[in-house]
Amino acid sequence: MTSREIVINTLEFKNGSHRTARDMGLLPWARNNYPEDLEKLLIDFPMDLGGIPIRLKETSKVEKGDMCEPGEATDAWGCTFINAQRGIIGEVKEPLVKDDEWQDVKKVHIPEEWLSFDIDDINSELSKTDKFVCLGFARPFEQLQFIRGTENFYIDLMMRPPKMLEFMEKMHDFYCRHLTKLAKTNCDGLFFMDDLGSQNSLLINPEVWRELFKPMYKDYIAIAKKHGKKTFMHSDGYILDIIPDLIDMGLDALNSQIFCMGTEKLKQFKGKITFWGEIDRQRLLPYGSINDIRKAVNEIKNNLYKNGGCIAQCEFGIGAKPENVREVFAEWDRLTMK
Repeated sequence: MTSREIVINTLEFKNGSHRTARDMGLLPWARNNYPEDLEKLLIDFPMDLGGIPIRLKETSKVEKGDMCEPGEATDAWGCTFINAQRGIIGEVKEPLVKDDEWQDVKKVHIPEEWLSFDIDDINSELSKTDKFVCLGFARPFEQLQFIRGTENFYIDLMMRPPKMLEFMEKMHDFYCRHLTKLAKTNCDGLFFMDDLGSQNSLLINPEVWRELFKPMYKDYIAIAKKHGKKTFMHSDGYILDIIPDLIDMGLDALNSQIFCMGTEKLKQFKGKITFWGEIDRQRLLPYGSINDIRKAVNEIKNNLYKNGGCIAQCEFGIGAKPENVREVFAEWDRLTMK
């Protein structure tokens, strides 16, 4: 069975006779600090989700620097990040839009160059792999924070300056056009993300999210469904309040910090959505024992797995012990391989 088939069966709850699908969130920090451990791990436990290069005919007019290296780097929208540590992504210290009425919103660059890829070129790259490949990178909530600054943006969500709302429509239109073109390739799925949760709650009122952001995600999922693609979403933090909304919209796989919310609380969604990881990266991966990792994987399997519905996934990021990351995949294999 190919990696693509394993992932599809996992997403469709038809994976009762094979190991569950594997994926790893890999930060440059892991390659920089544990290159040999990482290489052996990927040989022993090949990942089922993969990526391909996307070549653009037009280069960015604003993007510069390396997001994962110390110093300054500017993203494709014109937001400048400051990074103090190699291998992770820094933070925006100065908002691009400073005016409370968004009068200076023209400073934001909408990266139309992202649309300059060739579909045949993408399909050629996809034909070289049997892994399940998701494409896309829509993240409206977070990108708006980068543009405006988090504190300012939360105030804006209450005040609703008209020019901000106009820009949100333009941003959403761009993301829809980008995802639509990607959906015309032979990729397997579309991906979008937003870190919507803190440690204990959503970062914004659920009703505000439903009013302003749920319609955006609904459009992204509709684009995918129209073209026969699966949908994958990432969000850090406690997002329990909106998981029913994501299920109702037809989201296939959700990467979230399930240990912030608790697998007992998530058990109600078993068989309704695929939990695309993850293992606790705040406590277990950096500080836990091998036995702790095994217990965590068993807890997920017992509460959330149903002939699939769980992808063996964790983040090999800052502080994670390589032996703990390895054990995540080893234990999933022991539990699901027949």
